[in-house]
Amino acid sequence: MSTVHLHVFRATVAAIFVGISTSSAYAYLDPGTGAMILQVLLGGVAGLALVGKLYWHKLTSLFRARVPGNAELTEEDRTEPRR
Repeated sequence: MSTVHLHVFRATVAAIFVGISTSSAYAYLDPGTGAMILQVLLGGVAGLALVGKLYWHKLTSLFRARVPGNAELTEEDRTEPRR
């Protein structure tokens, strides 16, 4: 059995054990708790969108075709006006 299968097996057994051994809590979740959960989820989506935006160029450059003989412009070449 490989180590990945062993970890999956152990996690499954632990989840089953926790599911069997817990009892009902009869807890009350007020509307503020629901709003907090929604805020955490939306913050996570916003964070993922920001990370995606920051690394979009790096990701697309992996799939962009390279044409031999064409040198890419440097940042200096892009900002200087042509004479």
